[in-house]
Amino acid sequence: MNPTAPRLALTLTAASVMFATNLLAATTAHADDTPSVPPGTEPSASAPVNVDANDPDLKLPEGATLAEAKVLDIKQVVEDQSGDERREDTNADVKFALQAEVLFGKDSAKLSAEARARISAIAEEINTQNATKIRVFGFTDNLGSSAHGDVLSKQRANAVQEVLDQELNDPNLTFEVRGYGEQYPISSNATESGRKKNRRVEVSFPRSED
Repeated sequence: MNPTAPRLALTLTAASVMFATNLLAATTAHADDTPSVPPGTEPSASAPVNVDANDPDLKLPEGATLAEAKVLDIKQVVEDQSGDERREDTNADVKFALQAEVLFGKDSAKLSAEARARISAIAEEINTQNATKIRVFGFTDNLGSSAHGDVLSKQRANAVQEVLDQELNDPNLTFEVRGYGEQYPISSNATESGRKKNRRVEVSFPRSED
């Protein structure tokens, strides 16, 4: 894809409650063999909870008032017209999702010539946000064996992390690098267009509080 191709801004604004999880055991070079659930993919309740409006335990004490309602998180999504690159911004985090085809050859973890320029652009944004904790997660589609997908996604995440580390050259940075294989698809694996979206590397980091 031509890096200067016009971007199609698909801006989605949604108010949602963010349930934050602490990501532990950050590594600086290698993928974790026992990955946790990626942020934003935590399961929700399978069915609404029945509430008795007349339950006295749910009534406010006399004189009490509810706190003012507020939006806890706003998400903005911008995607290339081709879908090769996607950026998501929330109040708390920035996440880039790069399709594997723009980074690697087929079934390979060797970065392409175009890949470094794309990763360098992400490194610039990391500097802009003054982020010190960076998550690099690899994903594949469901073709081939699950074990092969796990290994390939780890190798690809490690390859992207290594370039970020070189570009940023900051000893204070910590990386969480993991490979999830075919887990957590963002599209259907029933079609090639869906599988292409699922073959990706995600780089996410906290937004600056400034």
